[in-house]
Formats: sequence, structure tokens, C-alpha cells
Amino acid sequence: MQERGLDRAFQALSDSVRRAIIARLSTGPATVNELAEPFAITTQAVSRHIHVLEEAGLVTRSRDAQRRPVHLRAGALEELTSWIDRYRLIHEQRFRTLDTVLGELADTETTTHQNASKE
Repeated sequence: MQERGLDRAFQALSDSVRRAIIARLSTGPATVNELAEPFAITTQAVSRHIHVLEEAGLVTRSRDAQRRPVHLRAGALEELTSWIDRYRLIHEQRFRTLDTVLGELADTETTTHQNASKE
């Protein structure tokens, strides 16, 4: 996913209603009416949220006779997760290094205090 795609996806996910729609779609496709049920907003507002998610490449719509189910694009979420994981792994390594250094300092301090109390 390119930078612009990442920007659109993260911007789309900045809204709690859209995150809830994504969470619901993770269990399977749903129509706009089904997606609108838990919200105190109009189906038109839900349609606008779906449009934003579509533009961000996070969902797609298909036609099934009279129904137009919305589908989650799991691959797009995997791309976002991969992008996040790159930075998470870097920071986890830094924290492990910091933990090691702090552990060594604590060991040195303990040894210093033990030697001082023997004198």
C-alpha cells in the first residue's frame, strides 16, 4: 500500500462508526441496513461511511440479486497491520535493549551496595 493509500485508510479508520463497521464486516458481508442497525444514525449516513471506507480500499460492494452486500477487504487490513508491525518491532527491540541496560545497571548498583556494606 502506498503512502496515499495508507493516509486514506488511517483517516477512514479515525472515525468510531467506521471502525465499528469494519469490526462487524470482519464477521462476514452485510447490507447497509444490517450495518445501520446498531447506530442511531440514518442509513444514508451509514452509506456515506461505507463510501469513505470504499474510497480507502478497505471494503467493496457486490450485487446479489436485490442485495448489495458490503465486504471487508482483509488484504487491505493486513497491509496496514504489516506497516504498523514494522515500527512495532523496531520499538520492541529498543525496549528490550533498554531493559538489558537497566538490568545491568541494577546488577552493578546491587554489587556496589553489597561491597560498600562489607567495608
